[in-house]
Amino acid sequence: MSETGTNGGNIDDPETTTINIRVTERQLAEIDAVWKEEGYTSRSEFLRHAIRDATDHPGASREILASIATEEYAMRNGESEAVSREEVVDLIDDDA
Repeated sequence: MSETGTNGGNIDDPETTTINIRVTERQLAEIDAVWKEEGYTSRSEFLRHAIRDATDHPGASREILASIATEEYAMRNGESEAVSREEVVDLIDDDA
């Protein structure tokens, strides 16, 4: 994971620091599938976004995220209908 940086992945950006992490082969395959599917330009961009979500929204528990993922899966399979942003915010606020 050598490509880092907040300014378009610029590794010379003085505001960034390179870190090394260990993940399983399965996790790496999942990361690679998701960042490409979601339109990120690199693994690093995807992981920076994930870290921002985790640090900016620490109240988003695994339970809430699992619930969101379950609903997304149901929607994609025609088993559920979309909910509004307000409904999602209410769900998060009620759980926090």
